[in-house]
Amino acid sequence: MSRPLVATYRLQFREGTGFAEAEALVPYLKTLGVSHLYASPIFSASPGSTHGYDVVDYNRFEENLGGDAGFNAMSDKLMAADLGLILDFVPNHMGVSPENLWWEDVLRWGRESRHADTFDISWDAEKILIPTLGKPYGQALEEGDLSVVFDASRSEIRFSAAGYELPLDPRTLSHVFAFVEHGERDRLVRRFSAAVPADGEELGERFAEHIADPTFLAAMKQGIEAVNTDHQALHALHEAQAWRLAWWRLAREKLSYRRFFEIADLIGVRQEMRRVFRESHRTVLRLARERRLDGIRIDHVDGVADPKGYLQELDQAFQSLRRDVTIHVEKILTGPERLRKSWDIEGTTGYEFITAVAGLFVDGRREDAMTAAYEGFLGESEDLRAMIAEQKRAIFTHNLAGELTVLTDEAMAVAERGLATRDFGRDDLSRSIVEVAANLPVYRTYVGVDGVPEKDVEVIDDAVAMAQAGRAVEAKEPVAFVGRLLKLAFEDGRDITGALNFTRRFQQTTGAVMAKAVEDTVFYRYNRLVALNEVGGEPDHYGTDASAFHAEMAIRLEDQPDGLMASSTHDTKRGEDARARLYTLSEAPDAWTAIVTKAAETLKAYREPVGEGHVSPDPATEWGFYQSLLGVLPADFDPADAEARKEIAARLTAFAEKAVREAKRFTSWTSPAEPYETALKRFVEAVMSERETGDFLAGFWKSAQPFVVAGALNSLAQTLVKLTAPGVPDIYQGTEFYDLSLVDPDNRRKVDFAARERAMSDGRKVAEALPDWRDGAVKAKLTAAALKARIASPTLFTTGRYLPLEVEGAKKDHVVAFARTDGEGRAAVTIVPRLALQLLGEDATVPMLDPAGWGDTAVRLPSHLAGARFDDILGERPVTGGATLRLSEVLATLPVALLLAD
Repeated sequence: MSRPLVATYRLQFREGTGFAEAEALVPYLKTLGVSHLYASPIFSASPGSTHGYDVVDYNRFEENLGGDAGFNAMSDKLMAADLGLILDFVPNHMGVSPENLWWEDVLRWGRESRHADTFDISWDAEKILIPTLGKPYGQALEEGDLSVVFDASRSEIRFSAAGYELPLDPRTLSHVFAFVEHGERDRLVRRFSAAVPADGEELGERFAEHIADPTFLAAMKQGIEAVNTDHQALHALHEAQAWRLAWWRLAREKLSYRRFFEIADLIGVRQEMRRVFRESHRTVLRLARERRLDGIRIDHVDGVADPKGYLQELDQAFQSLRRDVTIHVEKILTGPERLRKSWDIEGTTGYEFITAVAGLFVDGRREDAMTAAYEGFLGESEDLRAMIAEQKRAIFTHNLAGELTVLTDEAMAVAERGLATRDFGRDDLSRSIVEVAANLPVYRTYVGVDGVPEKDVEVIDDAVAMAQAGRAVEAKEPVAFVGRLLKLAFEDGRDITGALNFTRRFQQTTGAVMAKAVEDTVFYRYNRLVALNEVGGEPDHYGTDASAFHAEMAIRLEDQPDGLMASSTHDTKRGEDARARLYTLSEAPDAWTAIVTKAAETLKAYREPVGEGHVSPDPATEWGFYQSLLGVLPADFDPADAEARKEIAARLTAFAEKAVREAKRFTSWTSPAEPYETALKRFVEAVMSERETGDFLAGFWKSAQPFVVAGALNSLAQTLVKLTAPGVPDIYQGTEFYDLSLVDPDNRRKVDFAARERAMSDGRKVAEALPDWRDGAVKAKLTAAALKARIASPTLFTTGRYLPLEVEGAKKDHVVAFARTDGEGRAAVTIVPRLALQLLGEDATVPMLDPAGWGDTAVRLPSHLAGARFDDILGERPVTGGATLRLSEVLATLPVALLLAD
């Protein structure tokens, strides 16, 4: 690694941010104190992409971002400032787009294409299904949505489906040439009909020569018009291709290639093929060789066939260049699951850190009271685990029905060869697959040609046992057979091969099942405390004590000391400071219930009946909406500011629509319920409109102030924890100030970097910014100060020892403290408050307890630190520790403390 990992700064490219804008930010990033720019995908993506995860060319920088010249200029500026670059790379899938030349070649030549094995395509299928039609195929043909077109920019004849163009197999162009009245027609028919993929370039050149002849071009255009008026000829041309156009609704149950989740426009890439790996990583490796790349973040690593094998191949490629490039993976660890040490990488992108922090700031002692309040508002009880299992079944059997069909085919092929299993019915096997997946507690297992890891044996056996106990499949034998497939428990070579094929596809699918069911459905339905409905989170794990947090940090230090620690990302459901504010609701469920009850009564006129026995918003959505409203309002929000109201109303309206569509209860993306959504939109707009609801919003904001103040204290506390706990802090763009964003795309809004640059240069110290805490500058200054300490001793905060510190005194339950030490005698002590609402009380106006309020509360130091002289990094003063650090002294000027000793 050429540069020590101190902290990363995640920048979202596109939507107005290109290489030039990133280059201009380099001085600011240097001032802030990060060590690496962490870039969202920057390679060429599908036209109009707002995120870049639909990459179409792994070896070309996006022209709209500045292309090669822009990237090189940005890279030069980073290197001159001694800042590293980490790239977000997408190996699992590519965008299905005419701009993807590999995909175009496959569509043109079918299984004869040199890229036929680049993509995860089932060549046993009759055709490559292209589900882009807005109506059934026959209707589209009859109504003129399908046509042949001449694309002058490409110099080729193509097939158009209402503007979506596809390449034609050159050998089938005789269907078109037959309508061309020109002397060269027969020669063209013979030349093109006998073509092979190797002739592609020459065919293109010769065709270009023909269309350069005005008489031929005119005749060809007339011929194309004639084809388009002859539906039988047009259909015959369509049927002669390797692909088949279809109604978009068919994609969920019949698809001939592996998708990313349920998105038909993203096709799976076979990185397990060495040729594919080499071609797709060519530029990444060149950047590493040129020392322009310091790290890589692998998107959706669970999607590749063999994550361990892929990561080893990647590391070996970097090592062959004698370049130590860091590797982080987007991997969600659930429950007790830990990062596989056999992967030998720096770590994950840090969603498990969010979960650990959430436990620290949520008051688990009042869980029952919050549950009672939530269910009282709903008028019914909810079982989260049953809801998750139900949604996993629904996603697998409906949204991912095509994947289930493929898996069932694979399982049947093995079962039919066994005497004991050949009587298994297709339906029983299909339901067995669903039940095992529904009971899987993790996103996927990692069985492959290297064998069956012991950890996965336990997970599979437990899932099989639970599926059998549930009796959704009456016979136990088919469920057990699925378990055998997943553990490769066969002796015959054909059966082992079949089990490997089944298991590979199953493991690539269960991550999608989990993500779509939990993150993209249940987390928008189960709204008890939405701050816990976060990527990788488990909403029924409701608060922990400090000892549990310390245990999680010990695991981080052991498993991934160089792993990233995220608090906001482009995928989080809410910004880190919105969550920090909402954590405080757990401390006062009665007070929150009173606010919600009053709001619901005030707004009852705006709750509209829709359908039989339903209203919009429904109770669960309404309860969740009030939390979203509290979370999104800026700390310095002025209810009299009409423009602010308007801007927030637009954001909340868009969020509310996305939330209910994701919940899939009363509406959905594929079948929007207009009456429900219209009523919900009117409800949200009424809340934000002074003309409609008078002083409601002002009253809501006033009554919520205790949560706002306490939330700001939580924000400062979780920020300092992130900057000093084991790992590498990842700062999402703009989150140096409070991040009160909603889910994507709200969290990709343009950042006001000028305001942040002013905060870094206004001369105020951290304590001096605290009285103006509502503007967010105090968080930015705390971040910069702590990062400077990390710069001075980077390994202290990664591989340094982690020591939980004992807290004693009246308010010991409101404090978490730990020390970091290294072999060179350096030490850092972090002290932050927790359960802030109870600590501050309802009348606080500043996110800090009066020093005297700490009373006898103190942090006990281990013997080797007792009596040490510390520098208070945030308060910029010396501190002498005895056997203890009294909080009335240490937290006299700021609500959090970072103490350093050499």
